[in-house]
Amino acid sequence: MKSLGYIGAFFGGAIAGAALGILMAPEKGSETRVKITDAVEDFMKKHNIKLSRKEVDDLVDDIQDVTEDE
Repeated sequence: MKSLGYIGAFFGGAIAGAALGILMAPEKGSETRVKITDAVEDFMKKHNIKLSRKEVDDLVDDIQDVTEDE
């Protein structure tokens, strides 16, 4: 149950961070997506959460879609 709290906090922080990063980043979107993907992978390793690279890429795409809707 504690891991669900971590995941919920991560998603909330990831969405907020991605939105701010995309809005304020001086870099191209593709470079920003790579940075977000790397941050997600680092978080996953730190908390021993297993996802494939495709699942991480899908998560990044979902975050991007949410931030574009706002």
